[in-house]
Amino acid sequence: MSIKMIHHICIQTEKYEESLDFYNRIMGFKVVNESKDFHKRDYNTWLKLGNFMIELQTPKMGDKFNKWSCLNSGPVHMGFMVDDVEKEYERIKKLGYDNFKIKKGEIIYKVEGENLFKIKAPEGTEIEIRDTDIL
Repeated sequence: MSIKMIHHICIQTEKYEESLDFYNRIMGFKVVNESKDFHKRDYNTWLKLGNFMIELQTPKMGDKFNKWSCLNSGPVHMGFMVDDVEKEYERIKKLGYDNFKIKKGEIIYKVEGENLFKIKAPEGTEIEIRDTDIL
């Protein structure tokens, strides 16, 4: 196989400033390139965390995006590994971000015995935070 790794995911947003702040300040991505007036879009921005990148785009002029729904096909969420789920939750809360998914009354919950939580980015991308590997 010639595929070496996943390079990036492209996320479109009508809430560019909020999404940029979220991925930069809350998730720890660094802006590596921000292009204005990119192919009829206000912005096309590359953010990097380790070897993984997000291409953050605004809609093309005159376009409106459909709202996010977990009933859409395709990617449902992005998952990130941390050292400690509880500490990461507290870190994000201290930064003032509070758009956490609540499941059965809990923010941090167990799936197959493993702790995780989910947050929603301003544009609607659901992000899973876990501290244990699947394998």
